[in-house]
Amino acid sequence: MAFLLYRLGSFAYRRRWWVISAWLAIMLAVGGAAAAFSGTLTNNFSIPGTESQRISDRLKDELPEAVGGTGTVVFTTDDGSAFSTEQQDEVQAVLASIAGFDGVRGVVDPFDVAAQVDSGKEEIESGRAELEASEQKLTSGEEQLEQGQAELDEQRSQFESARDQLPAAREAATERQLEQGQAELDASKAELESGREQFESGTTELDQAQRQLEATSGVSLLSDDGSAAVANVQFDGQINGVSPELREKVQETASEADSAGVTVDFSKEIVEDVSGIAGAAELIGLAVAAIVLILMLGTLVAAGLPLLMAVVGVGVGVGITFALSGVIEMNSISPVLALMLGLAVGIDYSLFIVNRHRTQLLRGMELRESIARATGTAGNAVLFAGITVVVALAALAVPGLPFLTVMGLSAAGTVAAAVLVALTLTPALLAVIGRRIVSKRRWARGNGGKHSAKAPVEGQDPTEAADERAAKGAGWGGIATRKPILTVLAGVVLLGVIAIPATQLRVGLPDGGAEPADSTAFQAYTTIGDKFGEGTNGPLIVVGSFPETQDETELTALQLDVNDLLLDVDNVAASVPATVSEDGRTAIFQLIPEEGPSSESTENLVRDLRSASDSIEEQTGVPVAVTGQTAANIDVSEKLVQALPPYLGIVVGLSLILLLLVFRSILVPVIATAGFLLSLLASFGATVAIYQWGWLGSLFAVSNPGPILSFLPIILIGVLFGLAMDYQMFLVSGMREAFVHGADPKAAVRIGFSHGARVVTAAAIIMVSVFAGFVFSELAMVRPIGFGLAFGVLLDAFVVRMTLIPAAMYLLGRHAWWLPAWLERILPDVDVEGAKLERGEEAKPAPEEKAELERGEKVSV
Repeated sequence: MAFLLYRLGSFAYRRRWWVISAWLAIMLAVGGAAAAFSGTLTNNFSIPGTESQRISDRLKDELPEAVGGTGTVVFTTDDGSAFSTEQQDEVQAVLASIAGFDGVRGVVDPFDVAAQVDSGKEEIESGRAELEASEQKLTSGEEQLEQGQAELDEQRSQFESARDQLPAAREAATERQLEQGQAELDASKAELESGREQFESGTTELDQAQRQLEATSGVSLLSDDGSAAVANVQFDGQINGVSPELREKVQETASEADSAGVTVDFSKEIVEDVSGIAGAAELIGLAVAAIVLILMLGTLVAAGLPLLMAVVGVGVGVGITFALSGVIEMNSISPVLALMLGLAVGIDYSLFIVNRHRTQLLRGMELRESIARATGTAGNAVLFAGITVVVALAALAVPGLPFLTVMGLSAAGTVAAAVLVALTLTPALLAVIGRRIVSKRRWARGNGGKHSAKAPVEGQDPTEAADERAAKGAGWGGIATRKPILTVLAGVVLLGVIAIPATQLRVGLPDGGAEPADSTAFQAYTTIGDKFGEGTNGPLIVVGSFPETQDETELTALQLDVNDLLLDVDNVAASVPATVSEDGRTAIFQLIPEEGPSSESTENLVRDLRSASDSIEEQTGVPVAVTGQTAANIDVSEKLVQALPPYLGIVVGLSLILLLLVFRSILVPVIATAGFLLSLLASFGATVAIYQWGWLGSLFAVSNPGPILSFLPIILIGVLFGLAMDYQMFLVSGMREAFVHGADPKAAVRIGFSHGARVVTAAAIIMVSVFAGFVFSELAMVRPIGFGLAFGVLLDAFVVRMTLIPAAMYLLGRHAWWLPAWLERILPDVDVEGAKLERGEEAKPAPEEKAELERGEKVSV
């Protein structure tokens, strides 16, 4: 592969303008495609097959009006008093305007609901009074009827005893009178029985109305003190499909209530804008990277080249991601993760090639040969490192979770673009820049300028002198290996202590409580929790499958029976029968948990409700299922946790195989993988301490600590694995090369470390800076990802790769490179560092290339 990349570098040198033009055309094409075909990003993390998703899909057919996206507008009086008539009228006016917008299905007016509840109470009280009056009349009528019947019976008895003494005409007349009296009494009795039935029916209806009112009263939209009101805005489609224009229009209209002394806040669903993927904080990270490059490379030209390469790679990779968002549902994290990784690896990969090229030029190598050789050696390591990252990210598709698959593939594609840019566009631009890649001061120092105290003696090769100093223990490599046992123990203890919080890891998806404290979404979330109960921020939707019922009364009674059983489940604050399908076979209940959507008790409640389904069905004949955004988030988190062990197994297995091929050793892969697991757990621990426990919350803008983003662990595993293997290759391959060339095994560790330490240090600082720039991203859910990656790379690069690994390998000595003979015979020699190319003769250009080479050299001069 090294010889093929050597040829590629030579081709890029000769056809520099063709390569540059090709990449410019690619960027224009990708940019046009992104502008023409990009769709709306979402924050939908649903997973097919989960109960919540299955029930949600069912409701789309049976009760489509119940599954539209819903956002919340929170109104509070500025002075904390109850709403005045003027304020109430203003709020109702803006809500009426919002209800008329295209794309809005309806608005639940809190004042109308409160008025309906009050009206319902009055009607029930009035109905109860009427029933009591009716009962009194019925009772009085029944008493009169009994008295009339008794009197008639007495008259009939007297008639029967005197019948024989009466004339025939008198007898017949009296009998007719008695029969007529009995008929009148029977009619009155029938009328009273009918009245009694109506009374009992009215009582049943009134009792049902009372139960419904009590259930409905469990969920209030107007606070007890009358100072806060919550309006629900239901959109026609899913919340993720609501256009930014409609969201903005809702906000502008509702904010008109400010003029009446009303504060207006909006839930995360309304104000969330996932169209922007980068802000000022990310630019600060790039600025730090630029400073590191200038300090390392010495010129703006040399420093600007890796940055430019990263921008090109990210432009192509993220541009393709956006272009595909029109045909693939894509969540907002996908382009952000692609941007994050593309910038970091794009800078690093180009830096490795540029640094190798500069070193070779300073040693006197001819320009064309240096570019080709740098592409064949450092480029070979870049290719292998890039493939490692791509494979780790593409493996996110293995768990079979759609949104995670899209996320992994978009990031993998961007990293692949960064590799291609580094291997083709970087050498082409190096050919254009020529010898200006090295500063005049550095040229002067390399051509006989003043030597430092550590300069080699006359006639000694500078590289040999540097290797000799490194072997004797100069620099950090010597410090790390001076007392290897103590170094290893200290590093393991340090990482182990940092990893302790990881034992308490809880995962979930972010809600309004995770937003910045000064945001309207956080204010809305807090107000609802304070005024209406924490659980109101994350209601659950319970769906009941009803049997066929005879009438509305039986259906309502069954609905209320199910609702009563739901209220008996632990951690339920309120349950409301919400709506029923037209055929009466599907009913929806809105259930309010005791605590917020990200609390552990709410997670347990979802499990308890599903466990209670059999009991509820046994008592009522109605099986129930749980769905809604809160339940869906819990289901997604559980699925991701289940996918974590197999994915970690894949990554660890891949790590062992990969390093076995690269370093042809048994122990090196084991040590490298153990180091990766230590840095991974430590990264988990620090993330839990800050974002779940709230340590240093003010520093990292953590307003409301809660569960860790559910897909963060699996992303950290994939990304940190790829990056850890990058640094492992760049450092340990140099150690192996020194060992293969005959250096003492312990000295080879120090020599190899000295060869790669400077560039790996710069690369790690750059990568940490880029990731750290996302710690204060405009998207709250991106922040823990940026922190986890930044802290993980920091630990893995400086504690594991540059401290623990050299110490462990120095301690092992020759045993570090042990490999069974049978295994050595069957393993291919991948030659990551291009050692064969370094040892071989300079590649000669083909005859047809000579003229082009001569022209290229003239141009470069």
